[in-house]
Amino acid sequence: MDQIQYEMKSKVGTLYLVASKDGLEGMHFNKQRVQLVKKLGASKPEEKILKNAVGQVEEYFAGHRKQFDIAFNLAGTSFQKQVWRELFKIPFGETVSYKDIAKRIKNPKAVRAVGTANGKNPVCIIIPCHRVIAADGSIGGYSGGLDKKRKLLKLEHSDRF
Repeated sequence: MDQIQYEMKSKVGTLYLVASKDGLEGMHFNKQRVQLVKKLGASKPEEKILKNAVGQVEEYFAGHRKQFDIAFNLAGTSFQKQVWRELFKIPFGETVSYKDIAKRIKNPKAVRAVGTANGKNPVCIIIPCHRVIAADGSIGGYSGGLDKKRKLLKLEHSDRF
């Protein structure tokens, strides 16, 4: 499967978006081992997907987008994909706990597994794992770093952290 990667600048640093013809496969804080393209045309399906995703992420950072409409092609276990689908439903500006997500997927004892799946989310920001906090109300962790998580939550008007 052919994948391409595009580098974009954002309010939380450089982001690397990866897509195939089947959908967006990742958005990461670190460069991936995939061909990097400097310009996004409209001739290849994966370029169209990246161009759409970049545009929506730019709108998000500009404060004009609260929901994303992007085709995904995510690699993960069925449990991980179940968690990521639930994460995608967390509304802009709201936070939930790992325990909340475990309950929503009807597996209330899977709190730690939810945390692990959350940490393996391949599409940061768009699948808003930054909106998941600890059950005690503290900020919890974030694979991109707590400074980025705080910036994202502040951007969404959640100034608790």
